Amino acid sequence: MSLSASIAPHLPYLRRYARALTGSQAGGDSYVRATLEAILAKPEAFESALPARIALYRLFHAIWATTNDGDRASEEGRSASSPDERLQALSPSNREALLLSALEGFSRAETARILNKTEAAVEAQIVKTQKEIELQLSSRVLIIEDESIIALDLESIVKNLGHEVVGIAATRDDAVRKALTHRPGLVLADIRLADGSSGIDAVSEILRSFDVPVIFITAYPERLLTGERPEPTYLITKPFLTETVMAAVGQALFFHPAKQRAA
Repeated sequence: MSLSASIAPHLPYLRRYARALTGSQAGGDSYVRATLEAILAKPEAFESALPARIALYRLFHAIWATTNDGDRASEEGRSASSPDERLQALSPSNREALLLSALEGFSRAETARILNKTEAAVEAQIVKTQKEIELQLSSRVLIIEDESIIALDLESIVKNLGHEVVGIAATRDDAVRKALTHRPGLVLADIRLADGSSGIDAVSEILRSFDVPVIFITAYPERLLTGERPEPTYLITKPFLTETVMAAVGQALFFHPAKQRAA
């Protein structure tokens, strides 16, 4: 298999990870482009002895680490207010370990290989980051999900993180109505809803009224990770792990300048 063919299936997910890590699509995509340019300029930089996905993320992090621990990209597209203050208090390396493990699904050993750290160091970073984020953030959450069991599962996860669930909506119209009534500080949205309506349409309508971070949860991530249009910064694949939802919620609130001022 050619190098390009081995890398291609992993690029949409690397873009997703880069956006979550930097807090912006432009910032994340710039690092992904730099990674690909590095491979083109020096193919041996891609460690072909490793599984392709691990080698790709490992090279991405080698480039990310050369730019002030990635903080330059993190600042792009965000106001110089509370998110920056939170970034100063939270180590980028801690954020990396949590996202690689929880959002991208790498094992502790794989995460350690990507970051060139020991497994013990990675575990310590993840625990520390989870505690720091939980202490800093509290929000009001709207869940847009038509499957009641999944909605209740998400509600439990969100409440255990210390947030308040202001509503659960199963259709586009119900979601928009509840969003305008409660003005949540975070939205968790499925894409395909009960009456055939779209969670994407619901979110678009909500965002026309006020700014709020959104996490999409879907069994069909490839439909959004196309590279043909602006992609969601936070995208969770069903079936999901509790840790994945926790990490995405923390990142979404961490980077969004309007964090809970809407509540």
